[in-house]
Amino acid sequence: MDPDATGAWRRSLLLTRLLLVPLLWSGLALGTVALGSSPRSVLYDLLSEQQLLEVEDLSLTLLQGGKLGPQSLPPDLPDLDPECRELLLDFANSSAELTGCLVRGARPVRLCQTCFPLFQQVASKMDNISRAVGNTSESHSCARSLLMEDRMQVVVILSEFFNSTWQKANCANCLMNKSEELSNNTLNFLNQFNNTLTCFEHHLQESIQSFLQLRNYSEVCKNCRDAYKTLSNMYNEMQKLNEHENKAEPGTHLCIDVEDAMNITRKLWSRTFNCSVPCSDTVPVIAVSVFILFLPVVFYLSSFLHSEQKKRKLILPKRLKSSTSFANVQENSN
Repeated sequence: MDPDATGAWRRSLLLTRLLLVPLLWSGLALGTVALGSSPRSVLYDLLSEQQLLEVEDLSLTLLQGGKLGPQSLPPDLPDLDPECRELLLDFANSSAELTGCLVRGARPVRLCQTCFPLFQQVASKMDNISRAVGNTSESHSCARSLLMEDRMQVVVILSEFFNSTWQKANCANCLMNKSEELSNNTLNFLNQFNNTLTCFEHHLQESIQSFLQLRNYSEVCKNCRDAYKTLSNMYNEMQKLNEHENKAEPGTHLCIDVEDAMNITRKLWSRTFNCSVPCSDTVPVIAVSVFILFLPVVFYLSSFLHSEQKKRKLILPKRLKSSTSFANVQENSN
């Protein structure tokens, strides 16, 4: 006998017996089956001949090929063709890689600079599904089956989540050439950011060794001031350039990687190290402020000095003049 046929027969017999276990226990409970009965007699006692044939057919069907095969499924059950299933698996693998990259780059934020190739890959896989490659009825059926057949639309939800995350991070602001590589400004800023952190770390070790009790970070402030100023100036220039390019869209930000890097540096500089950068415009600002403060004093003083002081003149009444002249006439007559 063929070994495969023998194995199938044994599996069928085993499954048949497993299916009859509940019936056997029920028969024992009711007292209809004796404890010493043989399996064959149990079958004939519990089942009719037609029911026994149905059990055997069921066991053979379930064990066909050693597992449930397509022969046991209804012919009208919807299934994906190989090409459509391949598109779905490609999207699933790309989504898993991008999700892992986003989570790993969440803190400190490294989303745009490390995950942009994976985001482009996911977008490409989604385009392959939505564009119905081949323009055939099967491809249209594949796109409809993956994107619109059910209420959940898991593929669409994942794609919208990735797009929303990418837009909130404003990663397009850090990229160029259709978001295929980091821009030159972003690369220069990130390099300066790394140099600044290296300077902090190097001189921080010296400060801790020398002034551990006082927590004096003067070495960091003195030796890393130029690096910090350069990084801050680069960030300000990128902000101005971004505002100039997005005049029609107020409130736009730089990409999250650049903003988070600058925030980290400023917190270390001002809060941790308690450093400050003297403003180069301090003297002109003070001079202008003093001038404006003394303007009212100068105005009132000049008005007082240059105004004409009118002298007071005594004006005598007419009656007083006539009586005075009459008295003078009398004196002259005498």
